[in-house]
Amino acid sequence: MAPNIPAANAPAWLTARPIAHRALHDAVRGVIENTPSAVDAALARDYAIEVDIQLSADGEAMVFHDDTLERLTLAEGAANALTAEELKAVEMRGTGDRMMRLTELLTRVGGRVPLIIELKSHFDGDTAIAARAVAILASYDGPAALMSFDPDLVAAVRALAPDIPRGITMEHRYDDPEWDMISHETKHEWGSLLHLPRTQPDFIAHYVKELPSAAVDAARQQRPMPLLTWTVRTAEDRETAARHADQMIFEGFLP
Repeated sequence: MAPNIPAANAPAWLTARPIAHRALHDAVRGVIENTPSAVDAALARDYAIEVDIQLSADGEAMVFHDDTLERLTLAEGAANALTAEELKAVEMRGTGDRMMRLTELLTRVGGRVPLIIELKSHFDGDTAIAARAVAILASYDGPAALMSFDPDLVAAVRALAPDIPRGITMEHRYDDPEWDMISHETKHEWGSLLHLPRTQPDFIAHYVKELPSAAVDAARQQRPMPLLTWTVRTAEDRETAARHADQMIFEGFLP
């Protein structure tokens, strides 16, 4: 094992059961991602649950994926421009559900299944979302882990709460246009896991279409840790996940 990189804190529950991506959603049936109904559907089938959180204008951790509101709600504009109460009043498309606070999600799940919580980032060095999530999880007794694409947030979780399992969400190439704001050098650093000594993740969550990964294999030699893979949607994805990963983050079917 490489110097200064201790063994991972990776509890068995991280890989014990399939993980429903943004909870068990099905828009055709009016069950929208990251909503109470999607959480309830995952609980009913005993799946682990992956969700996304980001901060409201008043610093509350809200369960929502997108930076803007248009795709999933009847409102417009940046999600972080509204307070928590204003976000809870926003109508979702195709459902009577409303956006949850992270605290409300934890109450709803109540430790019955593992939660894998992705910290959304604007990649600007602001680690407030990590601090807020850590503060909330301090009083939660159920199995929960934090992960992010942003190494700064993973490093912040490590510094603030080293006992909370933390993961790095990653790709290899970062060639989707959504990553155009990231420099070539940063993409190389992230895709090669060069931040490993700083972040010391307890697990990796890797894009399924880019497995197997030599960088991940090398990192796991340095710091043995589980590999999750996202987002598994097809039979081919599922075969890749079974061959190369320890557990899948899935959507669009029932494992």
